[in-house]
Parts: sequence; C-alpha cells; structure tokens
Amino acid sequence: MNAPVLSTPPVFSSAQATVRKPLNRNLVIATSVVVFHVAVLWAMQNGLLRRAAEIVVPVEMLTRIIEIEPPRVAPPPPPPPPSPPPKAVSKVPRPPPLPVAVREPVPSSAPHAPTGVVEPQPPAPPIPAPPAPPAPPAPPAPTPPAPPAPPRLVEVTQGETEYIRPPRVVYPSLSKRNGESGVVVIDVYYNAAGRAVRASVFKSSGFERLDRAAYEAVMASQVTPFRRAGSDANTEYLLKAPINFVLE
Repeated sequence: MNAPVLSTPPVFSSAQATVRKPLNRNLVIATSVVVFHVAVLWAMQNGLLRRAAEIVVPVEMLTRIIEIEPPRVAPPPPPPPPSPPPKAVSKVPRPPPLPVAVREPVPSSAPHAPTGVVEPQPPAPPIPAPPAPPAPPAPPAPTPPAPPAPPRLVEVTQGETEYIRPPRVVYPSLSKRNGESGVVVIDVYYNAAGRAVRASVFKSSGFERLDRAAYEAVMASQVTPFRRAGSDANTEYLLKAPINFVLE
C-alpha cells in the first residue's frame, strides 16, 4: 500500500527576500531624484530660484560689509625737543689788588730820625677858555636899483601926425639919369617932443640910392609933440612914412 504523500507549503529562500529589498530602495531613490529635478525645473520656470538668489546674495553681502572695524590706536606723541645745553658763564678774572702805601710809625727811641716831607702837588693846568662865538654874517649888500624900464612904443598913423618940418626929399641925380623910381616906406621913431630919434627901411624901392635919400629926409623931419594918456618922456611913437620917387 502506498504511503500518503503530504503536501508541504512552498518555502521561500532567504536569497529571494534579500533580492526584493534592494530593488524597492533603488526605486525610491530614483523616484526621489526625478521628483527633485521636476521640482527644480518648476521653480526655475516660476522664478523661485531668482527670488531666493536675490534674498540670499544681499544678506551675504551685508554680512561682508557690516564688519566691525578694528579700533584706531592714536599714535604716540612726539618726544619733546632736547633742551639746549646751558651756556657756560665766562668768569672775568678780577684784577689783582693795587699796593697801598702804608706810613710806618716813627719809633720813639729815634727822635732824630729823618721824617718824610710831603712834596706839594703841581698846580692843575689852566682850563682853556671856550672859543668865542663866530661873528654874525655881514648883512647882504643892498640890491642895485632896477634898470629903467624900456621906453614904451606907440604906433601912430599919418592922420594922427602933423608935421612941423616935413621930409624934404632930394631925388638923386644919378637915379634920374638911370631912370630909377619907386616907393620907399621908412619906419620913423619920434620922441614925445616930436623929433626923429631913429629910422629904418621897412619896404625898399629896390634901389639903394633912393632908400638912402628917403632915410635922410625923414630923419630931418619934425612933428608936433604927442599927447597920449599914460605916456611919458620915454615913450616913442612909430610912424610908417611912405616916400614916393616919380620921374617927371
């Protein structure tokens, strides 16, 4: 008779269990990585990373800027300047004391000892008298009187002149033969009495003989005395006297 066959449940080995656990862990890790990458991409699309960078970077910069500065140490004060050495006081040597003459006392045991005789001092020299003050300067010599003023000159015309002795003109015979003629103007200077004192040729006729004859004629003339206000004996009167030489 056959023995009954007993059915036993399937027994899994420990190797199969160990194989399943690593597979589940790797799946979780891979799923996590995929989810993380998807989240990063989604954050980049929505600008979350940029905002995070804007928030993180300024904070980091502030932490770098706001730093405690080290305390400033004041420099030590400069040393005081060295004081100058004291000047050596030069001692002026005092002159030695002069010897003083001491009169020795005359001993009483020698009554006949010679005694010193004091010689009289020579008379003092006479004091010179002060020099006499200088003599006062001589008074200046009197100034000579001023020379007389030159005579005043007054010019008169033919209408203001009245002849007492008119000019007597002599026509030179040589001038007649040579046909010389013309007008000579003579400047005649009369004094207050009406006499001619000097003359000169103001305008020549062109011939010396005619000019000479006119000069001699006016110098021999005489006019009535002039009477002018403010004139005196030194006043002279100028008259331009024309002398005409005409051939007949």
